Amino acid sequence: MAPAATTPRFDIPTHCKAGVVVNEGPDFKVQVETVPVPEPGPDEILVRLNATGICSSDLHLMKGDLGAPPMSTFGVRSPGHEGSGVVVKAGSNVKNFRLGDRAGIKPLLDTCGGCELCWGDKETYCRQAVHTGLMSTGTYQHYIVSPARYATPVPDGVSDEVAAPVMCSASTMCRSLSESNLKPGDWAVFPGGGGGVGIQGVQLAKGMGMRPIVVDTGADKRSLALSMGAEAFVDFREASDPAQAVVQTADGIGAHGVFVTAPAAYKTALSYVGDRIGAVVMCIGLAPAGTVTVGDDPDRFIFQNLTVKGTWWAVAGTQPRRWISRDGESSSLLLKYTPSIGCQKRLID
Repeated sequence: MAPAATTPRFDIPTHCKAGVVVNEGPDFKVQVETVPVPEPGPDEILVRLNATGICSSDLHLMKGDLGAPPMSTFGVRSPGHEGSGVVVKAGSNVKNFRLGDRAGIKPLLDTCGGCELCWGDKETYCRQAVHTGLMSTGTYQHYIVSPARYATPVPDGVSDEVAAPVMCSASTMCRSLSESNLKPGDWAVFPGGGGGVGIQGVQLAKGMGMRPIVVDTGADKRSLALSMGAEAFVDFREASDPAQAVVQTADGIGAHGVFVTAPAAYKTALSYVGDRIGAVVMCIGLAPAGTVTVGDDPDRFIFQNLTVKGTWWAVAGTQPRRWISRDGESSSLLLKYTPSIGCQKRLID
């Protein structure tokens, strides 16, 4: 007879370490401080994070250059919105997590769940949404609480260092690729695709049957992009006309979709679609407010049936898990590579 399963017990400290913002604004800095460990409510879980991603949007929020209210408006000092760890305490109403389960924290901590946007698969834009690391304590803190319904289960076999950025970069790309409505066989261009978010998109696009082209620079990024599924790599420092090189690769017509993760690429994004009818430019990378625009002669949009569209990250608990697990096993599609050097921080006591 098998021994009965036992519920793990955790020694939860009263205080923990956290990276907190000092001098919020253009001259901000992050320093480590000791802060109280929060107490989960009846519908919440307390997660001891083992890893957090460090996203460029964290920098924008700490600088305050996105046009959003400052973090301090909400009493938040710790940024970060992509983390992975272990459930060490659960509220009395929680049914979907047990102590010892692994959980991921996403950029969106919670929504109202009942408005038109939430019911229409646009809950990212819910007017009552709570954004992690802006409106609630972020993943730079070792212990944080999350509504149980919005945390993402992390399967065994996937390290916390991999799972953490999946919560943001991979889920963001998954959402954008899905909403682009590109089909298998379509050309998908990734300006800045050798970066942390873009390389996730390359792998996902390849797995969806699309034909990725990466526009970036450097031998290392070329090697990475091609090994992760890109059919072509255009080095913008070497090519005399990067846009024309992309167009020639894409059947001599142009890309079906352009996925902009590097804000500097917005000004040239439309050039990659060439003469393609019905092409779409997906706006993903956040830029300081008022610094860049995407546009062209409206006649071109009419004659080519062009679309420019913005998306945020994936929602609820489904999409991130979709790309870190397949039939209970780690997905070879996504987990061949996630950014790990200079992009993540292991959390320690």
